[in-house]
Amino acid sequence: MSDRDSVFFRNFTIFSAVLTVLAIILILIGRSVHYSSVGDHSDQVDRSVVQSNIQPVATVNTDPNAVAAAPVVAGGAEAPFDGSVDGQLIYDNVCMACHTTGAGGSPTLVKSQWDSRMEQGIETLYKHAIEGYTGSAGLMPAKGGRTDLTDEQVQAAVDYIVSHIQ
Repeated sequence: MSDRDSVFFRNFTIFSAVLTVLAIILILIGRSVHYSSVGDHSDQVDRSVVQSNIQPVATVNTDPNAVAAAPVVAGGAEAPFDGSVDGQLIYDNVCMACHTTGAGGSPTLVKSQWDSRMEQGIETLYKHAIEGYTGSAGLMPAKGGRTDLTDEQVQAAVDYIVSHIQ
């Protein structure tokens, strides 16, 4: 190894050592400034906020005996499906998803789409809405997919739809 190489390695080693010492000094200064301004409260940290922030959005309940939670509607309010027979509320929160878009072949609130259905009678509409129906035009899941609804609530929603067919 030549003299130039040994001088380079000596200078590089000194330079690296100085940078390492400087980094350690800056870290120590930063820690002392931080702890003098905020203090070390690591033993007094309230972890309840952290726990509430990392809670899962939903849970899966596999207990068949558990009572179902009340459904949540747009805006975060709980829908009063616990016995309330408000046809408009049920339509707005359950039926509207398909009956405004025509999803699954469902009729929208246009009279011509309901003519053949209305000829069968209101009892048939009730039956298809409660029990479900699969026809050539599409399918209607039982109770609109909301098995927590009572038959009376589904009938109220059907009555609301029939009264608003244009």
